[in-house]
Amino acid sequence: MDLEQFAALRTDEGSAALDAAGRVAGGDPLHAAATLRAAGVPAGLAAAALTQAELRRRATGKFGPEASGMFFTRPGLEQATRWVVAERRARRLRAAGVGTLADLGCGLGADALAAARAGIRVYAVEADPLTAALAEANAHTAGLADLVTVECGDATTFDVTRVDAVFCDPARRRAGTGRRIFDPNAYSPPWDFVVGLAGRVPRTVVKVAPGLDHALIPAGAEAEWVGVDGDLVEAALWCGPLAEHPRRATVCKEGSPANASCIAGVPSLHPGDGPRVYQLTGSGTARAPVGPVRRFVYDPDSAVVRAHLVAELAEDLDASLADPSIAYLYADRATPTPYARCLEVTDVLAFSLKRLRALLRERRVGRVEILKRGSALEPERLRRDLRLAGDQPASLVLTRVADAPTVLVCQPVP
Repeated sequence: MDLEQFAALRTDEGSAALDAAGRVAGGDPLHAAATLRAAGVPAGLAAAALTQAELRRRATGKFGPEASGMFFTRPGLEQATRWVVAERRARRLRAAGVGTLADLGCGLGADALAAARAGIRVYAVEADPLTAALAEANAHTAGLADLVTVECGDATTFDVTRVDAVFCDPARRRAGTGRRIFDPNAYSPPWDFVVGLAGRVPRTVVKVAPGLDHALIPAGAEAEWVGVDGDLVEAALWCGPLAEHPRRATVCKEGSPANASCIAGVPSLHPGDGPRVYQLTGSGTARAPVGPVRRFVYDPDSAVVRAHLVAELAEDLDASLADPSIAYLYADRATPTPYARCLEVTDVLAFSLKRLRALLRERRVGRVEILKRGSALEPERLRRDLRLAGDQPASLVLTRVADAPTVLVCQPVP
């Protein structure tokens, strides 16, 4: 979509095309296009409307019902912050006393809209003209135009003295190709500008890739990793007075009451339906004890692992590692925790395909899930090689114990 096509979608004729596209989206695209053309919608407008309808349908997982009235591009949707994450961040900023915020690299406006809903005045800057236009339209659609001003321009030239906090989400994909950028020095704005923001506006938050090297975390900043329903979705650096702990792992479980206070390990008390949010904090430098494989194995959430908080979780669970470099925790009892999945270990084998196949055949196992850390085995190839034929389920954990390739045969703990 270009600016001309977007302008057409904003007309009365475009709105009617969007409504019609919404009714036929999700099925056969050729039939949908034919339906719109038969209704008199010009081909170009029909294509743009159907693209938006499909993007809105996909966006529901990130934005919920709000997606039905928003405008998207494919790259913008892929890079947009999930609504649950943006809303939680906005509440934390508001609780810290932030009243005005610069959103540098605002994209489609997910974080700007969340901040505005929290009562923060937002000045959003976006370099791409189409994306900036879509962000402005999304603010109008949400009824937040009086709190969100969108400017198309260079984030590095914005006068940050106008605000009391900054949120920066540098572009981590190459324009035109959409390929991920793994080197922070190739971000846009560049990394030296991003990390220098905190020296100009102490209350600065920077969204970064979850794979960020801990060595790049600025001194004194809090690094937070966020997971939603088992998926690691983002990391952020909280600077200046916003930094509360060296490391934080935030785990969101959608479909449960939402968390108003974001207290570590405490479920949400915020009214209404939404995600339950848990937070584990620590130094990020502690080491978990090492011991033998025990009755239960815990697979920590990726946010906990990336935040280097496995030792803190081990202390909570009275658990230990069986290999100092692999983040599976072992304990004598099953303790409910939002930070890890628990499995009961029934068998521990030095890895041997022949022995494992024989054991699973004896147990009549015909369905397996395969988890792995520290193993070079390919799960799907192993699944084929096992030639399963029974009617019972099992979980296989491929790992190392005392640096030896090992497989744990397990059953999930309810």
